[in-house]
Amino acid sequence: MGNLVWKLMATGAAMAAGVVASKATDGTWKFVTGGDSPTNPEDPDIDWKEAIAFALVSGAIIGLSRMVANRQAAAIYKKSTGHLPTQLAKKDS
Repeated sequence: MGNLVWKLMATGAAMAAGVVASKATDGTWKFVTGGDSPTNPEDPDIDWKEAIAFALVSGAIIGLSRMVANRQAAAIYKKSTGHLPTQLAKKDS
């Protein structure tokens, strides 16, 4: 049962992180450039510099958001159960 609970928590955390990351990316892009973020950076009409910059910014924000959300979910799981989920538990060497 614990494995299922962790999978649900991790999925929920990833979904929440995606929403937060999307809003943070748009806000950061608007703050830095003064314009809206590209709707499709893969479009050949978008300048290479803008597409690469957007990919780097959005990738960093998404990675950071997911890491924070997963750490928080793991902390809540550990507080509730007294141990980390099996997928995160340290392996004995």
